[in-house]
Amino acid sequence: MTSARWLDDEEQRSWRTFGLATRLLLDRIERELQEAAGMPPTYYELLVLLSEAPDRTMRMSELARWTHSKPSRITHAIAKLEQAGWVRREHLASDRRGWVTVLTGEGLSALQAAAPRHVASVRTHLIDVLSPEQIRQLGDISETLLKHLLPDD
Repeated sequence: MTSARWLDDEEQRSWRTFGLATRLLLDRIERELQEAAGMPPTYYELLVLLSEAPDRTMRMSELARWTHSKPSRITHAIAKLEQAGWVRREHLASDRRGWVTVLTGEGLSALQAAAPRHVASVRTHLIDVLSPEQIRQLGDISETLLKHLLPDD
């Protein structure tokens, strides 16, 4: 049995403050997005991905991959977005078993209405409270974590 490599006081402080700060930050931004735009962050993220995709269209499997979600979760979210008229699902022309999701004009309008409020929330609760150097450091730290945590494709 290997002994644990315990955190020292500074590491423990950093770990705990990082955990609490990220939970509080995400909770605040998610709550404000829900209140302002009537959509949870998952729906917003899906609309953003679709708005940036060629022809505002993506395969369902790609949406799941980009959001690190299970296909069943994406299917459920897309069904809700479809009910709202923000997306539509179509069979993939080259593969009748495959499905694509298309962002509708209504969906693009909903995203355009939500985006200014969402970015204001991100700016208020993250960007504007950090110095330019801290923002650069946050980006560097986040990239390091992503390289470690994301699977090699």
